[in-house]
Amino acid sequence: MFERFSKIRLLYVVLAVLLLVGLLPLALTGTLLSRRSADALRAIEGRYQAQLVQDKARQIELYGQRYRDVVSGVARAFEIAGSVRSRDDTGYDERLQRTLQDDPNLIALAICPVKGGVHRAFQPDLIKSEEVDQRIGDVLARMSGRGVIISRPQIIRSGQEMALTIAAPVLNGDEIVAAVVAVVSFQEVFKAVQQSSSKSERELLDAGLPVVFVVDQNGKAVAHPDAAVAFSERPMTDLKVVQDWLETGAQVQSALAPFTIEHDGRVASMLGSYATVELDRNSLLGVIAVQDESAALASVRDMRNQTLFISLLAAALTLIIGFYFANTLTRPVSELAAGAGRIAAGDFSQRVRVLGRTELGELGSSFNQMTDQIERFVSDLQRSAAENRELFLGTVKALAAAIDGKDPYTRGHSERVSRFSIATAQGLGLPEEEIEKIRVSALLHDVGKIGIDDRILKKPSALTDEEFEIMKTHPQKGFKIMSQIPAMRDFLPGMYMHHEMINGQGYPRGLKADEIPMQARIVSVADTFDAMTTERPYQHAMDLEAALTRLKSFVGTRYDAKVVAAFVAACEAGKIRPGVSRVLRKQSDFQNIQPVSISPTPDSVLAVS
Repeated sequence: MFERFSKIRLLYVVLAVLLLVGLLPLALTGTLLSRRSADALRAIEGRYQAQLVQDKARQIELYGQRYRDVVSGVARAFEIAGSVRSRDDTGYDERLQRTLQDDPNLIALAICPVKGGVHRAFQPDLIKSEEVDQRIGDVLARMSGRGVIISRPQIIRSGQEMALTIAAPVLNGDEIVAAVVAVVSFQEVFKAVQQSSSKSERELLDAGLPVVFVVDQNGKAVAHPDAAVAFSERPMTDLKVVQDWLETGAQVQSALAPFTIEHDGRVASMLGSYATVELDRNSLLGVIAVQDESAALASVRDMRNQTLFISLLAAALTLIIGFYFANTLTRPVSELAAGAGRIAAGDFSQRVRVLGRTELGELGSSFNQMTDQIERFVSDLQRSAAENRELFLGTVKALAAAIDGKDPYTRGHSERVSRFSIATAQGLGLPEEEIEKIRVSALLHDVGKIGIDDRILKKPSALTDEEFEIMKTHPQKGFKIMSQIPAMRDFLPGMYMHHEMINGQGYPRGLKADEIPMQARIVSVADTFDAMTTERPYQHAMDLEAALTRLKSFVGTRYDAKVVAAFVAACEAGKIRPGVSRVLRKQSDFQNIQPVSISPTPDSVLAVS
């Protein structure tokens, strides 16, 4: 019974190996190809979407510029003519009405002299006279100079139409004598953002097509494929891509902004992009495009399904063919597997029994020889590993004890500086290999203090100039110690240069800016922060906010701005917390400490950090 069960298990193992060998390359190839296809398609969709919103934005800008030029041209014509005639001149009204008939996008046009009556014409089926007057009053209230004024798109309630109001002054010298005001339909913009398909917004997203709409500077929709959304002036700020545009729209002309939304109880990844429309300096619109990433990459999903189908078919063929050949291998393989299991468990006392003159018999004999060799090698390796481990641990413990034993007030300092440096390096996006170098470099950055006199190192008051100069030699001492070890070469920059300053006023070499290795720039910030936020005999620990404020004040002089920014971001994310090391003191210790008239600044901290 157990023998039969054992044979079945071995059979499954052999069949699994066959499946692995047969299907793994196919699965890997299919996965890699589908992933690469997804990346390429995503990039193509992103470029298309970015180009789409840019084209729509330029189209809207040209539309706005067209009517801006119309209004400006009329204003300049009056300036050339010299003045605007009286309100009794009915010729104005007739010409304005003909202008409206010639251009269906003009909903209303008015000439507003400073002295005299207003001449106006409008399409009564789209806008009422009261709304015309209100728009004229709103735009004239903002007019103060030569520049053309363009209002944000607003709804004409009476005609359910979105429209811009454009006004240009008529000047006589530097004096405004009149204004030309036009109410321009926004219908062309609605056409620009609508797809040729009659599908709804949800249907477009489900089909993997982009939905394009326009928002104003308050994040409200002013043009949308669904006109009801625009006419309701619905805020679109629930979409992150709209929030991104509101934050950066005035500075960035266009950008890709992938984001996620929750739909039907699931989180959907979206492709988003935006472009800025500048109608005038104070009137900006955002052209936004959103697209369901999963639907857009449906072809990649189909490719993966086809790969899965082919893999399953290949698996079935492998099982059928492999079944006939696996039985002859199960018994000797079981014996070899049992022997391998004993070796894995550390039992080298038994040898396998695989008889025969076939390759399996030779394999059994070789396996037994290998077992003999492994038994000897494992014994030697275990002995060597134990010796190396004891030597390594002893060295590390001795070095740590030597550094920490110099000053009980800085106990744990190197470990905290290492943790702070790692969090900062991760925030800067440095490679793992470089982060590991920074970890060791930070741990050993104060190794040179082994060579500093205890009288100076443990002094409970401010250092004299001579003592400070001696303290400043600890980077050189650490460099001298560690540079003798070839394996420590990669960790020397942080140990040797962590007291250099961006402005070149640091030590030991007076390096500037990019001359200072990144290791040293990171360790410098972490070192000073820990020194400021831990209790020392000559200062009290600063709180987190005070320490960060102090660090920021030295950006550009002592510290690299990018490093400080990454450090502050790590603090705000909770990755860095001050490790206050408080050493209990006797009352007599406080009596022996002389008052120090210094504040806990990096200048005083650097001497003992």
